[in-house]
Amino acid sequence: MQLQLEQLGKRFIREWIFRRLSVDLAPGSRVAITGPNGSGKSTLLQVIAGSMPATEGSIRYGSVQDDAVYRHVVIAAPYLELIEEFTLTELVDFHRKFKPLKQGLSTPDFIERLDLTASRDKYIRNFSSGMKQRLKLGLAFWSEARLIILDEPTSNLDARNTDWYLREVQQLPGDQIILIGSNVPSEYAFCSQAIDIQQYK
Repeated sequence: MQLQLEQLGKRFIREWIFRRLSVDLAPGSRVAITGPNGSGKSTLLQVIAGSMPATEGSIRYGSVQDDAVYRHVVIAAPYLELIEEFTLTELVDFHRKFKPLKQGLSTPDFIERLDLTASRDKYIRNFSSGMKQRLKLGLAFWSEARLIILDEPTSNLDARNTDWYLREVQQLPGDQIILIGSNVPSEYAFCSQAIDIQQYK
């Protein structure tokens, strides 16, 4: 899938968060969206993910039709909520109804790869913030999707799980587009391209 942003802009009331952003990303692109806190990185990523409408401009996802975009895009971010009333097993089963896992991974196999087998029947509401973030990242890494969006990916992760993130993200298939919103260089050091959101004010 190719991702094309053309003169993209987002405004809240009278304030432009970003505007006139144009970029053409081929399959396999690894792109960091950089800028200080509050600069609009998360807003841009949510617009690209389709969870927030743009004020101006357009987004094209290759030949994918607008009503099918959700099947090809996955996003992981600290501010996105998980269904806390589900157990881990129930949550993964629910997720798989909308996005299959890579390599035909079953729910138990997925949970084992996350090293969370001991928590398979634990309710999400009882997970620590680090466990929740690891789960969100795991769902992003191992779902069948062409565009992976990661916002502040190591937020709430300790050093061990940060190392896990860096290992897994660099092993993702070469035909997926990866967008990483961050102001922590170590999170996106492997990216070959960067977009400074402050240049589009």
